[in-house]
Amino acid sequence: MKILVMNAGSSSQKSCLYEVDSALPDEAPRPLWQAHADWTKEKGQVELKIKTSTGKEHTSELEPGSHGQVVKQLLQTLWQGEARVIDSPAEITLVGHRVVHGGPHYQKSVWITPEVKQTIDRLKSFAPLHNPVNLEGIQAIEELMGDVPQVACFDTAFHSSLPPHSAIYPLPYALYEQGIRRYGFHGISHQYCSRRAGELLQRDAQSLRLVSCHLGNGCSLAAIQDGKSIETTMGFTPLEGLMMGTRSGTIDASILFYLQREHGYDTDRLETLLNKQSGLRGISGISGDVRQIMEEGQHNERAQLAMDIYVYRLRYFIGAMVAVLGGLDALLFTGGVGENSAEIRARACAGFPYLYLKLDQQKNNASPVDTDIASFDSAVRVLVVHTEEDWEIARDCWHLAQQEPAHLAQTHSVQARHHND
Repeated sequence: MKILVMNAGSSSQKSCLYEVDSALPDEAPRPLWQAHADWTKEKGQVELKIKTSTGKEHTSELEPGSHGQVVKQLLQTLWQGEARVIDSPAEITLVGHRVVHGGPHYQKSVWITPEVKQTIDRLKSFAPLHNPVNLEGIQAIEELMGDVPQVACFDTAFHSSLPPHSAIYPLPYALYEQGIRRYGFHGISHQYCSRRAGELLQRDAQSLRLVSCHLGNGCSLAAIQDGKSIETTMGFTPLEGLMMGTRSGTIDASILFYLQREHGYDTDRLETLLNKQSGLRGISGISGDVRQIMEEGQHNERAQLAMDIYVYRLRYFIGAMVAVLGGLDALLFTGGVGENSAEIRARACAGFPYLYLKLDQQKNNASPVDTDIASFDSAVRVLVVHTEEDWEIARDCWHLAQQEPAHLAQTHSVQARHHND
């Protein structure tokens, strides 16, 4: 079974092709093919990087176009050119898409139907940077591959288990009935990491109380109990919670009223302020990139202040997650910052001596992958987990195909007839 994974961001497109036999492997396999298209280059060019399991690498620049047009060019390298790994798109069994927002409608991954596409489109007001490009990727697959079965894997689905006292904001209840509630994000990553924690600790993941820290340009925590998310830091949008690269995280909402009333800010300016000009970038005045700020921190007071606030708020919310769980078995770090910054892991963990949490500094400084970096006598395990969102999507697709093989067979029958025609 060849499973194509589509992971679209607001300015990038990551794709992988996995080959899975009749049983899932214990660990994420190396993709047959992986591609990354980046829209952030100068002069509007799109940089495309491709790597195959045989070691072939290819980099090129594509002409700027719509997200859907770029995706088509990216996908054609699967069966054309020097990096091709299959003879035709008919070899692909099914396609899984990361869809950022599923609203209150989806608690798990689902087959993509016209109704599902309509719902994803309706939810674009909840995730205007992501749901539209997720939909364009689905449409690009339809145009290139006809009736190949497609699956939507929602970033919000893992957090659908949030209890009402967490999910519902203390606003008029009528707003909750209109869909204004806490949804949570990074769910695919938190889901993978919680399962991986059980494997690494050789324990049933559903028996563990976990705090999962996904730290990258976007940051979120999840409190996980019985294998389910019971609390998270992001809410109605990915703006709530932790301080992030360019996002403020949680602030007093009255600040917005003040800026509106006293300084004439309109909605667009407020949105830009909170999402693109705040966080590490806003405090440091340098960048939203942790690496650059840490380099400047030795001789720049604002850079140091930015890191102090970042770590303080990280500890603050970890403490809240522990309180919700009523204790802690393991603390997980993942994402670009979580996996690579030994200093941030050490500073975050230093806030919890009362939990008898102790790091092995030598292990931590080595920034290992999929390793327990707690000391042997620590009461809490501390794991660095390399998140595999694309593989988690592929796993969900595989499980759905096993549960509903008739759907897969029927769709492939239609696809074969179209291909023969």
